[in-house]
Order: sequence, then structure tokens, then C-alpha cells
Amino acid sequence: MADLDKNSVNVDTDVDDKLNSLKKDKNNLDSTSNTNTSADSINMNATKEDIKSTGSESNNSNNTQISENRLEKFFNFTFYKVDPKWRWLNEIGKDESSIEFLDLLKAANTKMIVKTYSTIGLRHDSEFMIWTISSSLENIQVFTSKMYSTILGKYVEPTNTFLSLTRKSIYSNRVKLGFESDNVAPLKYVVVYPFIKSREWYLLPLEKRKQMMDEHINVGRKYPAIRLNTTYSFGIGDQDFMLAFETDDLSMFQNLIMDLRETQVSRYILKDLPIIPCVLKNMDEIIKNLG
Repeated sequence: MADLDKNSVNVDTDVDDKLNSLKKDKNNLDSTSNTNTSADSINMNATKEDIKSTGSESNNSNNTQISENRLEKFFNFTFYKVDPKWRWLNEIGKDESSIEFLDLLKAANTKMIVKTYSTIGLRHDSEFMIWTISSSLENIQVFTSKMYSTILGKYVEPTNTFLSLTRKSIYSNRVKLGFESDNVAPLKYVVVYPFIKSREWYLLPLEKRKQMMDEHINVGRKYPAIRLNTTYSFGIGDQDFMLAFETDDLSMFQNLIMDLRETQVSRYILKDLPIIPCVLKNMDEIIKNLG
């Protein structure tokens, strides 16, 4: 008991120090956010001007590609493991941390899409996942940097990070990504996993690949309640693709995956692991569930 009391005193002292730091961070949060917003806006405007300039000097083919690139967005899926020391913080410290983190999320969502998911009890290597969608890679970095400056940020460690880009499919022009659906309620679960195809696949004639992909796509259309987000990681990640399936029914999603295993495309899959199910939750609820 004496050792426990001693630990409690040390923890409370640590909490006081962090809360003092928290107050300073909160005072600077709005001004920092506004400053970065202005800076990011300038950078984004400069990028647009650069694109216009490049387009004027390029041929029609390049202009078309630039126009398509403007529609592309970065997807970032980052999974976090929480330090067990977090559980020793007193409730006041946890409440202040929650308020601070929610303020950050609110500010970030004015510039990009930020979704939070719980993986507590579903994975040994993470407790939550943050999914960000942005046309600016720098916005994702700014958000992550600010997150690490929060109280909670000092107790988390990323265990998996997957980066990808949206891009039009060469196999079908009727594929619409789940995140592109307007005015729809978010679904309860998202299942995220990286995806790698063999080099033999890419050496096949395009028409043969299209035939096999038609079968693959038609299987997916049998499950209209499941929203698919297929994004591309070529050159910017260790995988070829990132898949994020949104669903309200994991059993139905399992049926879909089992059906896809029986398609011809599955012959050319090298890796589709780890498969990580996540539960959509507000960040304040996730923080409370951390213990």
C-alpha cells in the first residue's frame, strides 16, 4: 500500500504538470489554429496557381490529368496504442484532455474530414483509429502534429499508418466511393485493410483484367448496403491499394468477402492483411473507454 500511495502521489504531480501545460496549450490553440489555417490557405492557393501555370504550358492531355488530380484526396488511416500510464490519470485530467482533443477535432473538421473509430478489444495493437480525408497532405501533418501536443497525444503511439489517394478506376466508371455519398448517415463499422496484387496481374492484357474485374465488381453490387472505398497507394505506401468497407452488418460483410474469394481476381492477390474492424464512435466516448 505504501508503494501504491507513492505512485499515486507521483501520478498526481505528473497530472498537475500536464494540466498546467494544458492551460497554456488551450490559450494558444485558437490562435495557432487560425494561424495555421491562414498559412494552409495560402499554400493551397499557391498550389492552385502552380497547377494553372503548369496547365497553360502543357498539352491537352496534361490539362485533363491536372483536372482529374484536383479531384483526388489523400486518405490516411492511423491506428493508435495508448500507454497504460494513461489509466493512472485522475478523472479531472482525463476530462480536460477530452475537451482539449475535441476542440482540436472540431477545428480540423473545418478543413478536412476526420472520423474516429474504436478498436478496443478488437486488436491487441491499438485502441482507436483516426481516418482523415484531405486534398492536402500538409493538413494531415498539421493535424497530427497538433494532436501530439495535446495531453492525450503524449500517451499514444501509432502502430499502423496507411496512406493512399483516390483515383478513377480504369475498370469501371460506375464505381462511386462511399465517402462521396452526400447527406447519408455514417455506418456503424469500417473494416480497413491493405491490398497487394501480384506482378503477374499487371502483366496481363488490360482486356483480360477488365473481364475478371467485371466479375469482381458484380459480386460487390450484390451488397448495396456496404459502402466501398478503394484508394491507391502506388509509390506512396507499402501496399498497392487501401480498402475501407463501411457497413452496419459485419455478418453481411463477411459474406461479401467469402464471395470475393471465389472470383478469378483472387488468384492474383498476394496480401490482404491485416484486416482491422473498427467501430464508429465519438472521440469523447473513446477516451472514456480507455480506462
